[in-house]
Amino acid sequence: MNVLFYTASAEHAQWMAALRQALPGAALRDWSANAAAGQPAADYAIVWRPPPELIRELAGVRAVFNLGAGVDAIAGAPSWPQGVPLIRVEDAGMAEQMIEYVTYAVLRCFREIARYEVLQRERSWLPLARLDKRAFGVGVLGMGVLGSKVAAAIAAFGFPVSGCSRQAKSLTEVRSYSAKDLLTFLATCRVLVCMLPLTPATRGLLDRRVFSALPRGAYVVNVARGDILVEQDLLDALGNGGLSGAMLDVFAEEPLPVTHPFWRHPAITITPHISAVTQVGASAAQIADKIRRIESGLAVSGVVDAAQAY
Repeated sequence: MNVLFYTASAEHAQWMAALRQALPGAALRDWSANAAAGQPAADYAIVWRPPPELIRELAGVRAVFNLGAGVDAIAGAPSWPQGVPLIRVEDAGMAEQMIEYVTYAVLRCFREIARYEVLQRERSWLPLARLDKRAFGVGVLGMGVLGSKVAAAIAAFGFPVSGCSRQAKSLTEVRSYSAKDLLTFLATCRVLVCMLPLTPATRGLLDRRVFSALPRGAYVVNVARGDILVEQDLLDALGNGGLSGAMLDVFAEEPLPVTHPFWRHPAITITPHISAVTQVGASAAQIADKIRRIESGLAVSGVVDAAQAY
């Protein structure tokens, strides 16, 4: 079995070692633009942000595996070979990390830690009245593998949790909405957590219309993709009091430019795209297991719907 590998990430050596361990019988070839010609045809490809010239070489493979849950960098590429399935990594340690991150964001907002930090700087000893958890709705926008697990984890803390996705899901303790009921869903969200994939339909979705549909003073958490958020609309909503704050892990341009207004905004908390980092070993093992299933004629999960781009 010939497996083609490419990544634009800094963990190149880690991935190669993990894949060799997970696929001991495979001939693993590291792709580069200068070494592509004259190489044996690949049965499978494992990639992260492949360049267009590599995508054109994938016409004969049985499947392409993306080194992560987000496939926006290659889904819908004009040169994508017709009929070749694209398969994303599912969870592989990311759900636990995302639950930790979002739980922190929600609890930080609910317990008003940002206000206490201001009081600390003012040397003011002022206990605040505890908010009513029953009225503190949390909404998860995007109920895929990770979003569903995050919603269930937040509900376990006793918050009223709602979820919204293209089709309504059935989850215990989580009220579910479909995309056609987006505005109704937004009205329930004291905290809005965005976990949507980036697609033509979701690009720029977090805009002034969405922010104005939230309860006044709501808080926004974005752990999805930066291009889903309209940055100026967020700044405007924070400025007019429509939103009380935001915690952002993803941005339209990464690294975030040092001159960007988000850096110094008192109501915005920034992290450098670390809410759920791909775990190399677990992801390599998952990919290897799916290859073995395909080789045995079995179905695999995580296949990207070309029409939906996720």
